[in-house]
Amino acid sequence: MQCIKCSKEAVEYVRYNGSHLCHEHFLEYVERRVKRELRRQVDLDGKRKVAVALSGGKDSSVALYILCKALEGRKDLEVEAITVDEGIAGYRPGTLAKAKELTEALGVRHHLISFQDEVGRTMDELVPQLTDKGPCTYCGVLRRRCMNKVARDIGADVLATGLNLDDTAQSILMNFTRGDVERLARLGPHLKVQPGLIPRIQPLRQVPEKESYIYAMLRELPFSDDECPYADRALRNEYRAIVDDLEDRHTGTKFAILASYDEVRPCLIKSHPQSELRTCECGEPTIRDRCMACELVDSLVRIRNDPAPP
Repeated sequence: MQCIKCSKEAVEYVRYNGSHLCHEHFLEYVERRVKRELRRQVDLDGKRKVAVALSGGKDSSVALYILCKALEGRKDLEVEAITVDEGIAGYRPGTLAKAKELTEALGVRHHLISFQDEVGRTMDELVPQLTDKGPCTYCGVLRRRCMNKVARDIGADVLATGLNLDDTAQSILMNFTRGDVERLARLGPHLKVQPGLIPRIQPLRQVPEKESYIYAMLRELPFSDDECPYADRALRNEYRAIVDDLEDRHTGTKFAILASYDEVRPCLIKSHPQSELRTCECGEPTIRDRCMACELVDSLVRIRNDPAPP
């Protein structure tokens, strides 16, 4: 099939809008939506630094590349990358290598923070102690703390993540079906700037996971497609299967979920306004006396110190 914009051979059929696109026009198609989301989510006038959470996977690599490309003419604005090393053998070393390769190719300053340095233990050491919550819960909370800490320390105005359309649709459905309306109201991109909390933006929010993968391949970006060995325990997998099945049977479902959420989001924010944040003893912002990361770490210490039942 030929590209709808030229006579070249198409590399991708965009099913939800019926377009066949060639190599060049597909890249342009993805970049245009990312740039539009960037403009919609944040006003960069007066900003000095954009941090990108870089895991070394396809989505964060695409986010970093397109942001660097979109902002390359802005001499007043720096883009820097932050990578969290959770300490997962057989998985994280490979993704760290890809993250380093990409940042060096782009000439981007790369910051690395590890669970070992931050909480004194790796994820592999934490997992055997877990009881009531799965690995992804602990990992997600600690990773967010690490990213926010580094972003704040380097003076970033915003923190961009690689969350794509699939991730976003899954999060919306997951929080809705669990009745967690307050968390649903707090999903990114962040609109309110709170002291100590670097607002997150999601430039890939309108890009399906498949298109992010194809873009990374066509751009020949260094990235790892290895899967975390603990990912199979995540509740999100169930919602991924549901959303993918709906999309397969009803094209455009993922976009519809996101559009519906954006319509009701102002009402959610109004009925569940974000609480004023305090400062935890660790220095991170929190709505309680102590942040969730500190509470989780303390719970692991208690589990480790409690004697085994007779």
